[in-house]
Amino acid sequence: MDASQIFQGEPDNYDGVTVTITEPMDASKIFQGEPDNYDGVTVTIAEPMDAAVFTEKLRASLSHWRQEGKKGIWINLPIRFANLVEAAVSEGFRYHHAEPDYLMLVSWIPNTRDTIPANASHVVGVGALVLNKNTGEVLVVQEKSGYFRNKNVWKLPTGVVNEIVADFVEVLSFRQSHKAFLKKKSDLFFLCALTPRSYEIIEQKSEILEAKPLNQNQEMFKYMANICQKKCEEEYLGFSTVETTTGTGKKSFVYCNADHAMSLNAARDQASSSH
Repeated sequence: MDASQIFQGEPDNYDGVTVTITEPMDASKIFQGEPDNYDGVTVTIAEPMDAAVFTEKLRASLSHWRQEGKKGIWINLPIRFANLVEAAVSEGFRYHHAEPDYLMLVSWIPNTRDTIPANASHVVGVGALVLNKNTGEVLVVQEKSGYFRNKNVWKLPTGVVNEIVADFVEVLSFRQSHKAFLKKKSDLFFLCALTPRSYEIIEQKSEILEAKPLNQNQEMFKYMANICQKKCEEEYLGFSTVETTTGTGKKSFVYCNADHAMSLNAARDQASSSH
């Protein structure tokens, strides 16, 4: 017998079978989401709607996803649709994370242990050792805001990760501080060596009071000062990058000892040229 020609039922303990007849779901009555590899669905709200209409559609969608065996449901809610937050929360969703232009809500719908990962637990900052090898000078700045404001302290340029116009050389060291940001998130700080593409100093007026080259013989900060000094004297090797790809072909980078990275890159280049 062709299984497609008979009803599929749920057997019980008394040699009986229960068949549930369901009508095909009207696709217009449920949210269309992007499935992930973990039986989850991400829905991005793209148009305005009344909260009552949203609630009705969300309930129908949740029922449909439960029948499909879905687990984690994510709602990407652009800030212009913030009127729908209360409706989503009333249906069991919670905040996961927020960015300047959207809020991500999430709900675990099966009756099993919730395995949705927590929001990122770290923030990442960098310090830049920008060295002019021709003169032995290092770029230092005085800041207008933050801990060092009005303290007449010259320091390496530091901050959260944004692009700057310089060439990356290597990671010299890094440190971790627990519950440092908003007393909740850990702070990872990477000290990196950079080579400037230009020796013209252009100050970021919103944050930098003054910037200048500092002779490498002047005193720097406590624990990382020695590393910076050794690097300036070319007696220190940090972590350099080896470009590689993941199993899906995505570009990625491995960080390892600079000498080893150089040998790996040379071996790869040699292998490429031989093909």
